[in-house]
Amino acid sequence: MSVEYPVMSEQLDLNETEDGIVIFDAATDRVHHLNNTAAIVLQCCDGTRSPAQIASLVGAAFALAEPPITETEDCLYHLHREGLVH
Repeated sequence: MSVEYPVMSEQLDLNETEDGIVIFDAATDRVHHLNNTAAIVLQCCDGTRSPAQIASLVGAAFALAEPPITETEDCLYHLHREGLVH
């Protein structure tokens, strides 16, 4: 993904669940289910944070010794591919 500061798509309807969030994308008429980690990544995509900053927030949320940079970048790639971030 080449977006430096990812932004969550505007047409999304998010509903929290016990194990993450369910998203309805009105633009594509699709439903997505994200686990808690992917939900945190998505919700950090406000256009003000880089992937590295998002990874740091994910690391802090789960009390990890190191930010999960590769995993966060992979998650952002998949969110972008699905049209949830741009």
